[in-house]
Amino acid sequence: MQCLQDQEALVPQPRGVLPKVCAVVLAVVTIGGTTCLSPEGLFGWVAMAILILTLGPLLHGICLLAEEMLFHSNTRYRGRGLLSHVLPACGLGGTTLLAAALACLLLYLTEHPLPHKCQCPKLLLLVPVLYALFKSLGVLSPSEVEVSDICEGRKMNVAHGLAWSFYLGYLRLVLPRLEDSIAAFRSSWSRDSRRLFILIPLNANISHKLENEDSNIYFYDNLPNNEIDRAGVRGRVYKHSVYRVLDEHGKGHECVVEYATPLLTLYNMSQESSAGFGEPERRQQVLLFYRTLRDILEHSLECRNRYRLILLNDELGDDPHFLSKTILRHLQQQEKEEFCLTPPPQQEMAHPFACTPSAPPNVHPIHYSDPMSREPTLMLSLDSPQPLKGPVENTDHYQ
Repeated sequence: MQCLQDQEALVPQPRGVLPKVCAVVLAVVTIGGTTCLSPEGLFGWVAMAILILTLGPLLHGICLLAEEMLFHSNTRYRGRGLLSHVLPACGLGGTTLLAAALACLLLYLTEHPLPHKCQCPKLLLLVPVLYALFKSLGVLSPSEVEVSDICEGRKMNVAHGLAWSFYLGYLRLVLPRLEDSIAAFRSSWSRDSRRLFILIPLNANISHKLENEDSNIYFYDNLPNNEIDRAGVRGRVYKHSVYRVLDEHGKGHECVVEYATPLLTLYNMSQESSAGFGEPERRQQVLLFYRTLRDILEHSLECRNRYRLILLNDELGDDPHFLSKTILRHLQQQEKEEFCLTPPPQQEMAHPFACTPSAPPNVHPIHYSDPMSREPTLMLSLDSPQPLKGPVENTDHYQ
C-alpha cells in the first residue's frame, strides 16, 4: 500500500469548486455591505453591474462571429446550424443572453431608479467596448489555470488522447490474453508475476532495453506472440518480454515489464520546437496520462487484475538500482494484497466438526453440534406429542 500512496502523492487531483465558493462568499459580503450602507437603489445598481459585465462578452462574441462567418463557416462548421453551433462557439450562448435580458428587466422594474447625475450611460457604453478590445488583444485572456481546468474538464489534453489510444489500441487487446500467454510459456510461474507491469517515468525518457537502466535487471525471454487481425493487417503480432529482477540477496524474480509507449510521443514532442511543448508541460501531461489511464483501467472489466501501473519519480533516480528496487517493491506489495484476499486452503478443506468441542456427558452425539456448524442436524424427542393449545374452559353458564 505504501507504493500506491507514494504514487498518488505525485498525481495532481482534479480541481474543485473552491474558486466558485470564494466568489459567492465575496459577492454576498459585498452586496450585504452595500445594502447596509445605502439600501436605496440597490437592485438598480446590481442590474447595471450585471448588464455592464454581460455586454462586454456579447460584443466580443460578435467580433468572433464576424471572423467565423466570413472565413470559417464552410470549413469548421460544415453541415451545422448557425444557432446551434456557431453562436455558442463564439460565446453568444443562451446563458449570457439570458443574464443580460434579466439585468435589463430588473433595471426596468426597479422601484428606486438610479440618480440622474449618475454617469451610468457612459459606463454602459465604454466598459463593454473596452472589454471587447482588451479581450481581443489578449490583455484579458484566460489564465493558465483556467485553460488547464477547461482542458481537463473537457478531456482535451494530449494525455487524454494518448491514454485512450493506449487502452483501446493495445491494453484492451492484450491484457485479456496475458494469463494464457504466461500459462503457455511456463506453467510453474509464480503467482506474484502474472500481471503486466507498466512503467511510467515522469521525465518520459524511455530506454528500449531495461538492462541498460539497471544492472540488476536481465532480459529473460519473450512470451508467445498474440496474432490479432487489426485495421486491415492480418495476424498483427503483439508480444511481451519477460525480465528477471535480482533482489539484494541475488534471488531472481521473473515478471512481465514494459514502458508505456505513448510516453515516447510526449518526449519527442518536447524535443520539437514547433510543438510548443516544454519540459514543464511534458511532466504535467505525463501525470495526467497516468491519472487518465488509471481511471480507465479501473473501470475496465477486461483488464481487471491483469496489470499494475508503476509511476517512476525521476527526482529519486540517483540510485543505480532504483528501477529494480521499485519493481521488487511492487511485487512484494502485490503478493501481500493477494495473500490478504485469498483464504488459506486448509480452512476450506477442514471438516465442519473438526473444531467442535466435545459433547457434554449423557448427551447423544447426534443431539449436539457446534452452533456455527453449516450442516443441519435432526433433533429427536421421546416425549409424547402435546397439542399446540390447551382446551379453553367455558366459564359462561346459561340458565
